[in-house]
Formats: sequence, C-alpha cells, structure tokens
Amino acid sequence: MSLIPSFFSGRRNNMFDLWDPFQDFPFTGGALSVPGETASFANTRIDWKETPEAHVFKADLPGVKKEEVKVEVEEGRILQISGDRSVEEEEKNDKWHRVERSSGQFMRRFRLPENVKVEEVKAAMENGVLTVTVPKAEVKKPDVKAIDISG
Repeated sequence: MSLIPSFFSGRRNNMFDLWDPFQDFPFTGGALSVPGETASFANTRIDWKETPEAHVFKADLPGVKKEEVKVEVEEGRILQISGDRSVEEEEKNDKWHRVERSSGQFMRRFRLPENVKVEEVKAAMENGVLTVTVPKAEVKKPDVKAIDISG
C-alpha cells in the first residue's frame, strides 16, 4: 500500500488516506468457484475446510439476521449462500466521515464435490458467523474377490 494524495483520485477525502491498488479489481474466487459468480457479490468472506466427515463453510455475516440469509443447494451440487445486508438509516443531521461497511445483496456459490450428502446439509448462525456443514458420503471400496488359479 502506498500514500497517494487526493488529487490523483476524486474518491479520497484526505491526502493521508491509504490507497488500496486492489480495491476495484474484480476478483473471481479461483478454480473452486462457479462460472458466472458476480465479483460485486464476492465481498462476503467465506472459509471452506474439509474434515474427514464433512465439508464446512464459515461465513462472516456481522449484523445480518438468520432470517436475512438463504442457504440452498442448486442443480444437485451447487451450494449457494445469499442474503441482504440492510442499509443503515440516515438521519437528516448526520454527517458521514467514512463508509466502509458494505450493504445490499450478497451471494456466493460453490461447486461441491461428488462425495457429499446434499440431503443432509445443515446450517447454523452464531455471533454473526454462518456455519454450513455438508456431510461426506462414505466412499465404498470395491469388493475384491480372489480367484484360485487351477493347474
């Protein structure tokens, strides 16, 4: 990061504001994301970890009520987490100095692997963190039958 004076961009209010070179860069989410995921909705941070029993997704959703969040499985194996962050009401005499928290709709989509039980997906919200657990299906080992060789 570097310090860029305000005359280089009309968006900065102070010449000592830090300039983020990646602020408007359209990140796509990498190889695990679903094509068509809109970068403007990708501001919700989500961790995805795999345990021996399940795939666990954790989303930071501070200030969002569980009624404002939807967790769905689409087209078989696409996990979609979406919702709406309410805009804070402005009062007539308020003077904003900085607005950094995002509001509006958000959506993240993930293609799940083949070894999951989509009918057993569970979601829970606690302290502004949404946890979605997708259990794994047991991988059946192929039956091997030994054949006696005659002769």
